[in-house]
Amino acid sequence: MASNKIPIIAGQGGQIPAVGYGTMLFPDAESAVELITHSLNCGYRHIDTARKYGSEKWVGEAIRTNRVPREDIWITTKVTEENANADDFARSVEISLKTLDVTYVDLLLIHWPQPNVPLEETLGALAKSKREGLAKNIGVSNFTVSLLDEAINKCPEPIFTNQIEYHAYIRQNKILTACFRHNLLVTCHVPLARGALLSDPVISKIAKLYDRTPAQIALKWLVQQPGVVVVPRALEVRHIEENINIFDFELGEKEMGQISELQSNNLRVVNPPERSPEWDKE
Repeated sequence: MASNKIPIIAGQGGQIPAVGYGTMLFPDAESAVELITHSLNCGYRHIDTARKYGSEKWVGEAIRTNRVPREDIWITTKVTEENANADDFARSVEISLKTLDVTYVDLLLIHWPQPNVPLEETLGALAKSKREGLAKNIGVSNFTVSLLDEAINKCPEPIFTNQIEYHAYIRQNKILTACFRHNLLVTCHVPLARGALLSDPVISKIAKLYDRTPAQIALKWLVQQPGVVVVPRALEVRHIEENINIFDFELGEKEMGQISELQSNNLRVVNPPERSPEWDKE
């Protein structure tokens, strides 16, 4: 069974568990609720969802029927770029809260940048959600350095995190530096590069050395970096438990360096042409 001793990372205005459970692309409703419930039962206190994922209803059901108090669970959800204007943004938040069956979320993110709506308008709606108590913290996702700088300058409320693609197969030095310059936490989606890292020979060798799974090594490399949070998805009980059970060992400096060298692969696995910005060039 997984360890319940999950580190809590302090950001601007809140404290977030270092590992969350990602809820994108479940095969069906029944298995989704069962898996989310299991994540709570084995110690997860951070659930990452989004209206675009279609998983908010299942997250809400799992939380509602679980013994863990709502106030002990960090819920992140997101407003899609189709709802970037102020009125649509507000309606999206309302729908998300109703679907989740909660009165607030712990973190509300702009899911993707929307070039056809002034960022200032979207940020104003985001900040309003926080001021109205609908979100305790607010942030962005998939923002580049220039977009992040603009968001920091124009958002009326502090930004908590930028959720980005970050794993050992992609070099993200520029956006990481920008996040830390602005005192933002970095949240990593697809932290296992959608499984690509699991067969890497360097990762596998280190996994054998530490008597761990490749997934645990790849996730540990991330959370051992300061200010980094991960939200891996898992569709099997054993993987849910593996992904959280990574806090009773430390990778050595040598192994951290070996894994860091894998970033030269420069593999981006999330790059939808209809909504991706022009990514920072490393």
